[in-house]
Amino acid sequence: MKNALLFYGVYNRKGVSMDIFIQQVINGLSLGSIYALIALGYTMVYGIIKLINFAHGEIYMIGAYIGFFAITSMGLGFIPALIIAMIGCAILGMAIEKIAYKPLRKSTRIAVLITAIGVSLFLQYTTVFFLRPEPRIFPKILTDGRFNIFGLKAYITYQQLTIFIVTILLVVLLQYIVHFTKTGKAMRAVAFDKDAATLMGINTNNIISITFAIGSALAGAAGVMVGVYYSAINPLMGIMPGLKAFVAAVLGGIGIIPGAFTGGMIMGVIEAMVSGYGNSLYRDAVAFLILIIILIFKPTGLFGKSEREKV
Repeated sequence: MKNALLFYGVYNRKGVSMDIFIQQVINGLSLGSIYALIALGYTMVYGIIKLINFAHGEIYMIGAYIGFFAITSMGLGFIPALIIAMIGCAILGMAIEKIAYKPLRKSTRIAVLITAIGVSLFLQYTTVFFLRPEPRIFPKILTDGRFNIFGLKAYITYQQLTIFIVTILLVVLLQYIVHFTKTGKAMRAVAFDKDAATLMGINTNNIISITFAIGSALAGAAGVMVGVYYSAINPLMGIMPGLKAFVAAVLGGIGIIPGAFTGGMIMGVIEAMVSGYGNSLYRDAVAFLILIIILIFKPTGLFGKSEREKV
């Protein structure tokens, strides 16, 4: 009898441990979907003009606010609000590129980097000035509920399932645009050799603007989904997710679309595991520890390859 109870206790602890593990994986994939969408914007812009757009996290934040006002002021549902946020952020991304980055195309990288940080701060505090710094409660527009996973005590909510499905659809659409459309072929040509693409008749200025528009639209979608998931938004919400998405892009191989998606998912799962098994206070530190390790041991990222440069 004693041995039977001991066996049941060990089995029960293993079952609980598996439940927790599966639940953290689900939570991590939901969070990773958001990081992946933001990271795609970083990697697309870098792939085209070798620019790290540090204002990208603020575009994600503004997308959340556009979605918020589309729902509360216009009475729209999730999908219409998502589309409006993506359109608004696409226009904002193109405006930022035209006003802030285009005049600096031939400037030093440090000048462009400082400009990107300046744009980031401008968007943050302009939003604080007009919309106030207090957090806003994002309305619940998705049905509450959850599914049981394989009979375990692990669940996936409707919000998590929606986030994951929308992310997959957007990534598939992005891959279709990049690989099977005329615009996508032009984007790949500009990324490979901008000067040669110009000689072949490709309008590189338009392609760069389109790249900013697509990347910003994805960030806007992520902003709406994070509002739905966490039920709160604020003007400074883009700082840390923007930096973590940058780490995700570097982890996967910046400039590589599948790498950004994979890196975002890995970052989300790792962060969920740290929060679930360790201490949530350390989850931000772990993200930057990953960045340091990647830069030391494989600076090209998981999907990147070393390339020789002619001097």
